[in-house]
Amino acid sequence: MSQDQHYSFFQSVERSFDKAAVFTKWDKGILEQIKACNAVYQIKFPVRIGDGVQVIEAYRVQHSHHKLPCKGGIRFSDEVNQDEVMALASLMTYKCAIVNVPFGGAKGGLKINPRNYTPFQLEAITRRYTAELVKKNFIGPGTDVPAPDYGTGEREMSWILDTYMSLRPGEIDGYGCVTGKPVSQGGVRGRTEATGLGVFYGLRELCNIKEDMERLGLTTGLEDKRVVVQGMGNVGYHAAKYFHEAGAKVICLIEWDGAIFSEKGLDPDAVLKHKKETGSIINFPGAANLNKNTDGLELECEILIPAALENVIDKHNAPNVKAKIIGEAANGPLTPEADEILNKKGVIVVPDMFLNAGGVTVSYFEWLKNLSHVRYGRLGKRFDENMNIHILQTIEELTGKKVSDKERKFIAHGADEVDLVYSGLEETMHAALHEVRDVMMATPQIHDMRTAAYVVAINKVGAAYEQLGIFP
Repeated sequence: MSQDQHYSFFQSVERSFDKAAVFTKWDKGILEQIKACNAVYQIKFPVRIGDGVQVIEAYRVQHSHHKLPCKGGIRFSDEVNQDEVMALASLMTYKCAIVNVPFGGAKGGLKINPRNYTPFQLEAITRRYTAELVKKNFIGPGTDVPAPDYGTGEREMSWILDTYMSLRPGEIDGYGCVTGKPVSQGGVRGRTEATGLGVFYGLRELCNIKEDMERLGLTTGLEDKRVVVQGMGNVGYHAAKYFHEAGAKVICLIEWDGAIFSEKGLDPDAVLKHKKETGSIINFPGAANLNKNTDGLELECEILIPAALENVIDKHNAPNVKAKIIGEAANGPLTPEADEILNKKGVIVVPDMFLNAGGVTVSYFEWLKNLSHVRYGRLGKRFDENMNIHILQTIEELTGKKVSDKERKFIAHGADEVDLVYSGLEETMHAALHEVRDVMMATPQIHDMRTAAYVVAINKVGAAYEQLGIFP
């Protein structure tokens, strides 16, 4: 969907920034530095495709150098342009600041539709792009660390890693040049589901805040809350899956080619299986197909999760949105006008700036793993299990009672990598939500979580620049 009025994506981000900046202490010059993109790299390179040569348009934007390395995904999409990549890079800066991940924001994009290329051709494109980044020092464990985004995944990250290592032989921390890798290539367990799980943790914590739920006329907890999820990609699928497992009712799933609805609730795993078998989620047994996929955004529900592309809710459909909570799992799914309309209606909009930060949070854990050269849990897991068993046996001897085998297994369990990743992600999302909410509660003039989130981010980035001594 097109932007409302004349705002580009980057201008929308700047508009939200300016709205929040008035609630901070920083002078205009510092705010301009925080807001500006520090480095924009536009590349055009040739790749042999079939019998001919195709020139690929690509970008890498480093928004902020207040902390290094810079961090941000690489997307493959027909829609990629410089403005979009700049906007996404800036959001990464603010996102990292809010969840206390010590990176500057960055983003990359290639203007291609991956569906139009064979795996062999995609590999050639990805490797050439990586080589171009290496040439200009736009990639490296201490300078700029890419990750997956729309249209990319583990496969592309492993190509990037291999290309980087071949051009930087012997670099001891080279595996930290990119995250979102396969576990066998230095990736971390839990990365695939991280963004969707982070969305779940953030919204679940909000739904447990009694004061906020009472204001919306809702009970606390997720039980039986109706959820609509737009997008059945990695983020949307995992968010829907965790809500379903927690007892919420996923009543509608929306994809680019259609939407399905069931008052009784949908099982995301069953829908995904149907999609793999038929190529689409439509005609899922026991569910009704909606006339237009966008109709799903306007259904009666408690929680709406846009997990696809930006600007899907604008000034035209925002008045018809009936959800009481909107969780921005995608980047920029609401236009500024839609934001204002929904805030006036009393809808709680949980902004993308921290709600979808699960991916970068777990990418941070993966980067730390690569720098430490040891798997999480390897050093302590066995010790913890032995200690837990010893404590349990002592209690059993003192009480004369025995626990069941199931309980014994649960109590004895020592934390493995995925347990620690989930725990760190849950703590991060909870802390970020409350930090943003506390700013909103403490500043009566701030009526929405997005502005509060920007205030948190601006203050942290400004403080980092101040500590660097860049400003007098």
